[in-house]
Amino acid sequence: MAQDTVKAIIEALLFSSDKPILIEQIKNVFSDLEPTQVRKILEELKSEYENNGRGLRISEVAGGFQMITAANLSSFLKKFYKQKHAQSFSKPALETLAIVAYKQPVTRLEIESIRGVNVDGVVKHLKDLRIIRISGRKKAPGRPFVYSTTREFLEYFGLKSLEELPKMENFSSLLPAQEDKNEKKPEETR
Repeated sequence: MAQDTVKAIIEALLFSSDKPILIEQIKNVFSDLEPTQVRKILEELKSEYENNGRGLRISEVAGGFQMITAANLSSFLKKFYKQKHAQSFSKPALETLAIVAYKQPVTRLEIESIRGVNVDGVVKHLKDLRIIRISGRKKAPGRPFVYSTTREFLEYFGLKSLEELPKMENFSSLLPAQEDKNEKKPEETR
């Protein structure tokens, strides 16, 4: 099969899929391609889209590849779709999700000790959305469930892997600014 035909087939697979496609899934469509050849073609397609200033891009997400729109065109898409509603998370859900993402695998009790409140409802909601999952049991009395993030988590946040999460050190630089805001105002004189 000609190289251009293979490239066109891979492009069509990416376009037609609403989820990232793994290299192994693409390889299974072809009888004579190795995973390294598939990756090379994907990288070529990715470069072609970027170098030609196209409205679409190929992005590596959650261990697979996906066709996405170019980020610089988002304002036009928002106008067209009039702010298409995406799943948004409440502050408690985001706090819980951050704890799971950074501390995984983590038990419900460990999440509650960090947050200081009961998280049963939030954990159930995140599990129902398939953003987190039960990934096992802790070797401790009672053998509590431990929670981890899922592939859907990576897809939702557009991450290749958990290594792309911002480093915790980056958050500490935000603390002094927050502390300044919380400083007491000088007492007013009467």
